[in-house]
Amino acid sequence: MSIFGNILSKIFPSSHAAPAPSTAPAAPAPAPAATSAAATPAAAPPPAIPLVDVAAVLDAMPGAKSLNWRTSIVDLMKLLGLDSSLAARKELAAELSYGEDTSDSAKMNIWLHRQVMTKLAANGGTVPAELRD
Repeated sequence: MSIFGNILSKIFPSSHAAPAPSTAPAAPAPAPAATSAAATPAAAPPPAIPLVDVAAVLDAMPGAKSLNWRTSIVDLMKLLGLDSSLAARKELAAELSYGEDTSDSAKMNIWLHRQVMTKLAANGGTVPAELRD
């Protein structure tokens, strides 16, 4: 699993973890007997994805009070029990398409934190605006 996938799985319920490609079987063809528009039911909307308050989930984790996860990608990864080494952060940067030089780890870390928060929001998380791009 990707590093961002691991982050998602730690924050979101298992039913909402990393989005997977759709492999649902095709719906059966409707019976040819009904041709009236009134007899044809409208397609049901997809089920709503419950929003997850990311800050509340992270604040409730053991150790959250002693880590600065709101501004530090290293502390965020530590809080989630993930490898926060430079090598792991460089791997996450590659996964999230960081286009800069990874030898400037301070710049990369700031970018990573913002990108992770933005992507959490894009995947159904409620993330405070000051933590996103």
